[in-house]
Amino acid sequence: MSNATVTPMMRQYQEAKRACPDAILLFRMGDFYELFHDDAKTAAKTLGLALTSREKGENPIPMAGFPHHQLDGYLGRLIAAGFRVAVCEQVEDPKEAKGLVRREVTRVVSPGTVTDEALLDPRESNYLAAVAGDPNDAGATVGLAWVELSTGRFVAAGIAASQLPDQLARLAPAECLLAEEAPLPAGASRERMMITRRPAWAFSHDSAREGLARHFGAVGLEGFGFDGSPADVQAVRAAGAILDYLVETQKSSLEHIDRLIPYRTSGTLEIDESSRRSLELTRTIRDGRREGSLLSVMDHAVTPMGSRRLAEWLANPLVELEPLAARHEAVEELVAQPSVAARFRQSLRGVYDIQRLLARVATGRASPRDLSFLGRTLAALPDIKAHLADCRARLLVALCERIDPCEALLDRLAAALADECPLVSRDGGFIREGYSQPLDELRELMRGGKQWIARYQAQETERTGIANLKVGFNKVFGYYLEVTNTHHAKVPDDYIRKQTLKNAERYITPELKEYEEKVLSAEEKSKDLEYALFVELRDAVAARRAEMQETAGALAELDVLAGLAELARRRNYCRPTMVERPELEIVEGRHPVLDVFEPEGTFVPNDTRAGGDERSILLITGPNMAGKSTYIRQVALLTLMAQMGSFVPARSARIGLADRIFARVGASDELSRGQSTFMVEM
Repeated sequence: MSNATVTPMMRQYQEAKRACPDAILLFRMGDFYELFHDDAKTAAKTLGLALTSREKGENPIPMAGFPHHQLDGYLGRLIAAGFRVAVCEQVEDPKEAKGLVRREVTRVVSPGTVTDEALLDPRESNYLAAVAGDPNDAGATVGLAWVELSTGRFVAAGIAASQLPDQLARLAPAECLLAEEAPLPAGASRERMMITRRPAWAFSHDSAREGLARHFGAVGLEGFGFDGSPADVQAVRAAGAILDYLVETQKSSLEHIDRLIPYRTSGTLEIDESSRRSLELTRTIRDGRREGSLLSVMDHAVTPMGSRRLAEWLANPLVELEPLAARHEAVEELVAQPSVAARFRQSLRGVYDIQRLLARVATGRASPRDLSFLGRTLAALPDIKAHLADCRARLLVALCERIDPCEALLDRLAAALADECPLVSRDGGFIREGYSQPLDELRELMRGGKQWIARYQAQETERTGIANLKVGFNKVFGYYLEVTNTHHAKVPDDYIRKQTLKNAERYITPELKEYEEKVLSAEEKSKDLEYALFVELRDAVAARRAEMQETAGALAELDVLAGLAELARRRNYCRPTMVERPELEIVEGRHPVLDVFEPEGTFVPNDTRAGGDERSILLITGPNMAGKSTYIRQVALLTLMAQMGSFVPARSARIGLADRIFARVGASDELSRGQSTFMVEM
């Protein structure tokens, strides 16, 4: 199609498409999102949309579309199918537009940049990662950075290239950025992540350092713990590539990403990629489901924040006694006080996902309902602190001290927001009566201002002496004064005749016309004022974001600890004794997953003794389906659980700190169903 025959609207579409050629473009047209050309064909096939054409002729333009209110559902399906999606919105009120409505690409959504609540699993982190350097040069150091856009957590590390597959398995990012010419990391094809290629300059150390420092408002990155060592240089390169990608795709504030956290592998137990898969820590081997994994069994958190923090603890077990002892001590106290733990967990159920709500506030995508959820969360905090006020465990005390109820902000939100708030801020109807006098006056006008009409009618009746004078309204003339013909002589000079009826005349006055203009514009003014008040509230929340993020982190950890205590109490777990000496003594140990999935009494507990005064290597033999793999995994899982801070399924356990766990079992095992590789293959 030549430029001469392209309509202005299609020219606008083509400009938007040129800005993001590798993404499916959703083009807003009135109440619909439309797709054209190959995007329409792809969407029709993926989403089951009807494929039509915009014009009938020799070269019709393929076209598909869906109503705007169905965006979340269709966007989620496109992302799940592995596509990047650009959303082009109308950024101008059609009523005020002179000619074609202005449109802009407001965001580009990919698997690693999803922030919409409807598209995310609240229990799981959704990471965007980047790798700088050659991932397949075993002797090299590479940079690995990752960010969770929905919460703002941003981390970077310089690691040996040989460790990269293990770290990617630990993180399980939804999307990974690589330089255009960089080779794929080993094992990347097996991970469920999208590979996005970026220009090589996006990984330049100088531009990365400058971009990060500018974003954080810092002179350099030394204050964040990056000292210029070769490993840190690579880490900064990867982090800079992520920030560059987010600036390009998000088209909104990234203020919630307010720090870059250095990750050091020396403080955590190392588990290689194969071992994570074999142990089914977060996903089952056969079908990749969360259900049936260790994480699913251990997750007794009552908030999404707690579930995500538990997954983080499970992926990063500790290797130091002191922080481990603090976690075990906290769990032990909550196990010993079931009524305290129960009341605390019940109050915690009133807490919403502060981390993701604050991210939406910072990016300007928060709704009135989001602010009301934050208000309800703040209202629950005093009770939460009170429930744990008498706790003695050091970690519980420290976490409680980090909770800030933000009383002034809570009072403001409670005074301003109605009990039930909508998802759309522009529709109005969510500011509480009495919060804003100008808004209340506009709402009174919208309701017809019956008091003003009655007062004005009484005033004019007294002034003119016309007893049956009345104020009326119709869509043609608006407000009017009606006077019967018998009182025609009493009509004042300032009355302007507008309509003659059989037995009466209708008039207007400057005062009545002025009031009419107020009434007719009241709805629009009311919505504008309500939106301005909403922005003020959103800014007030953003101003306390640091305190609320700290509170969110404390609540997430408390939720994990209380959940671990609940699990220990329900399943009769014991507190493990942790020692630095390499030894293992487990009495009547049970596999944590089978302990839950198998019928009560089916699983036979067993002992393990190794290291210390015992032999260090155990050779396990037996026939097929005898439980060899189960026993090996059980020992590994109990060690891992102990080093993440959990109690373990055993009568007693003495566990020496491990620095690495290796496990390799049959790839076809279905442990939760009691089927070995042999049985499955047979």
